Amino acid sequence: MIILREVLVMKPTKWMDFPRRILVGSNILHEAPLLLQDIGISEGAILMITGKKSYDICGSLLKDILEDSGYLVDVVHTKDVTKKEVTNVLSGIKEKGNNYDIIMGVGGGSKIDMAKLLAKELSIDYVSVPTIASHDGIASPRASLKERYEQVSIQVKSPIAILADTAVISKADYRYTASGVADVIGNITAVRDWILAHKLKGEPFSESAAALSLTAARIILKNAESIKPNLEESTRLVVKALAMSGVSMGVAGSSRPASGSEHLFAHALTRIAPGKGLHGELVGLGTIMMAYLHGINWKKIKKTLEIIGAPTSAYDLDLDPNDVILALTTAHRIRRRYTILGETGLSEEAAKTLAKRTGVL
Repeated sequence: MIILREVLVMKPTKWMDFPRRILVGSNILHEAPLLLQDIGISEGAILMITGKKSYDICGSLLKDILEDSGYLVDVVHTKDVTKKEVTNVLSGIKEKGNNYDIIMGVGGGSKIDMAKLLAKELSIDYVSVPTIASHDGIASPRASLKERYEQVSIQVKSPIAILADTAVISKADYRYTASGVADVIGNITAVRDWILAHKLKGEPFSESAAALSLTAARIILKNAESIKPNLEESTRLVVKALAMSGVSMGVAGSSRPASGSEHLFAHALTRIAPGKGLHGELVGLGTIMMAYLHGINWKKIKKTLEIIGAPTSAYDLDLDPNDVILALTTAHRIRRRYTILGETGLSEEAAKTLAKRTGVL
């Protein structure tokens, strides 16, 4: 894996961690053996982490391709990413006594997150093979683990490689792609929050990571009109932006470039009203409001979300207005991370004014 050090900008010194290879294209599953060979896995055993639907979509074909090239492939179907599920899968692996050379996470965010966590536990690398483009987890060194009614973010390694077949991803429900777009747009306020924390709290800051993060968001802003359902070129653009966003976190050594007050709001709302809206959709709503607080062009952000078909109001997701206000007033407590919300958060009156002025309520 390519590992560099950024000495001048980040203090103390941070190690960078990002994918060695990113392969994006149409009908490229057959190139998986070449990709593995390119990263030094010319033979051996592969653990494929997937779900029934993802396996039917492309996992089965990928398994056949790999086995035809001489690899041994064990397939494990997983459910939610919980501590219990991770433990159960690890127990099953130990019972079989198999030693794997690499893990492949095939599916949506939960399958790739499971692959990340297993790779961490087994001390081996993993390849990310997304079937949807709903958030930047396809390339990031973070994994979400469900604990009761909330998500816990865990530091892991970045994937050693990403294999994104646009022919597969473009056939998925477009709602996931729109959610991925909204997640990337959130980088705009995330970087603003990071700069604020750097200036006011002396938090380490990486100019290169911030630049990557903002470039990913600009790709979306510039090409919003071109992002439409069932178009592979749209999928390619979104995957490119998501990968760049994920890599920015590897460069920074944290989720700072792509997770700020907009994510705190999204996580707070998920805790309050679980199951209401995809992660990126909630981030999009948060970005509109946090951009307003930062004094930047929130109307342009909202218009971009509208163009690509992502929700721009709580009513689009059937959210209870009271839950939105509660999320805004408690978001600052989600984690110890300084943002535009400050250390005391928003008052109920300020939260209501913010949500109404931006049209989220």
